Amino acid sequence: MSNSNSNHEQDKRHAFDSFCKKVLKNEARNFYDELKQRKDREVTFSGLSEQDIEQLSTVDKYFSSVHFFSVSGHTVIVNDDLIAEALRSLPDSKRDIILLYYFLGISDRGIGRMLNLKRSTIQYQRTYALRELRKSIWGQSDE
Repeated sequence: MSNSNSNHEQDKRHAFDSFCKKVLKNEARNFYDELKQRKDREVTFSGLSEQDIEQLSTVDKYFSSVHFFSVSGHTVIVNDDLIAEALRSLPDSKRDIILLYYFLGISDRGIGRMLNLKRSTIQYQRTYALRELRKSIWGQSDE
């Protein structure tokens, strides 16, 4: 009986060993197949045409045309020279309302609470400031 149990245990070990080897072999095959598929789909940069590289490239502007405005403890960054110059042409109070509303997304009511003004006053000043910005940028008004 002891010999029979020993043979049975040895058969189980061999079966488990065989199973583990098959699993590892299949995993290795799957890994190499995935590498081959990836290699077939990918292209090195040196293999790209000049036109393809042009489509994939971008130019960073960094801080060449970045303008900073401070309003109610917030810093607003404007990346357009024309818009920044137009904002600078506004009186400070109107510029603050434009920056708070359009750049920071604060409602007229919220701006009114911040500046201790009525919502309707904020709305009127924002509309007026926007009209002045349009004149400054495009030389036109919306009237």
